[in-house]
Amino acid sequence: MDENLELSFDIPDTVLDEIQHNIEEIIQSFPIPDDNKLDVIKKINFMYTQTKYLSVTDGLTGLYNRRHFECNFEREFLRAERYNSKLSLAMIDIDFFKKINDTYGHGCGDYVLREIAYLALQTFRKTDMVFRYGGEEFVVILTETDIDNAIIPCERLRKNVEMYPFSYGGESFNVTVSIGVCEKKSDVSTAFNLFEYADKALYSAKNNGRNRVCVYSEQ
Repeated sequence: MDENLELSFDIPDTVLDEIQHNIEEIIQSFPIPDDNKLDVIKKINFMYTQTKYLSVTDGLTGLYNRRHFECNFEREFLRAERYNSKLSLAMIDIDFFKKINDTYGHGCGDYVLREIAYLALQTFRKTDMVFRYGGEEFVVILTETDIDNAIIPCERLRKNVEMYPFSYGGESFNVTVSIGVCEKKSDVSTAFNLFEYADKALYSAKNNGRNRVCVYSEQ
């Protein structure tokens, strides 16, 4: 199974809401008993809820997906600008992930992705938003958080992954992650800038030995 494959539907929420509303109106016009109409509407609402969930969720890890990240990141950035509040972004990459797939198989790669997703959810606050950005990369939006307080859970996650007893198919092995972090400051004018700087911090972590947390700083 391709580790980049995710079960999701790229349908905007506004379109889903309009479809649901139109279907309910059509059903109400059917010449059938009201009880039957209500039963059909309940089933459609359930399917609508499931579809909406799949549209924002990564099928493998259960985390929010890249599409949902892109929708929320811009909104959180603008909110931080408007209220002059703190905002940090962390980018996480599994070290030597291709080697894991090549050595133990793609099933093992999927297992590692799920376990790290679980560790991330256990490490970050409920108010933080954790996403699978794609492949072996994850992104975390840390609202109301400056860089000092963003580093703390990132470093905790790094240690938790390093110490975690990964085991697949009777084989035990170690996994590490590299993390780049950036805080929204006055010189970060757009959401794209913040993402770009966090990405540069991630590359710095990878280029300086991996298994570390690096903070973006202008050279």
